Amino acid sequence: MPGLIGKKVGMTSVFSAEGKSVPCTVIEAGPCVVTQVKTVEKDGYTALQLGFDDKKEKHTTKPLSGHFKKAGTTPKRKLVEFSGYDVEYKLGDVIDVKLFEGTEYVDVVGTSKGKGFQGVVKRHGFAGVGEATHGQHNRQRKPGSIGACSTPSRVFKGMRMGGQTGGDRITVQNLEVLKVIPENNLLLVKGSIPGAKGSYVIIEK
Repeated sequence: MPGLIGKKVGMTSVFSAEGKSVPCTVIEAGPCVVTQVKTVEKDGYTALQLGFDDKKEKHTTKPLSGHFKKAGTTPKRKLVEFSGYDVEYKLGDVIDVKLFEGTEYVDVVGTSKGKGFQGVVKRHGFAGVGEATHGQHNRQRKPGSIGACSTPSRVFKGMRMGGQTGGDRITVQNLEVLKVIPENNLLLVKGSIPGAKGSYVIIEK
């Protein structure tokens, strides 16, 4: 789907026409530079590779430096491929937040906040034993039994246990576009999106 690379600025709220306070997320969407044009003849499919957020030349590898130089732009931190644009873009063209003008809903892809190794109460919402003891004295947040004994003599796959939580790629669909501010490259969408402030997101129409 056509879209842009952006950066999560943070959350705020705006007032609707009815006077209600609506929570929203502010995203710095673009400007993105077309760093590569993929074609069926050369690559087997059609797509546009977009680059976002400048970085220093000394922090860029030689092959990537040549890649950006061919597009006539400065080195970029984030590269993502998109397809399905209505307009035909060329190498070095700039696509900004005006792409979303007139768009009612967007999908946002981000990386959720990493929370490290967590137990079952935080990771899966287990209740724990609370004040009831059930013969336990120091295991209020433990998972409890994870299976039967000699039958089936194993733990079933998918058993909910403690483990690495967060840091996953998450897509939030059908977020309402509240406002597009072209002069500041800002996009306001209703509700929350995954990731910390300053993290990269992909916005798709």
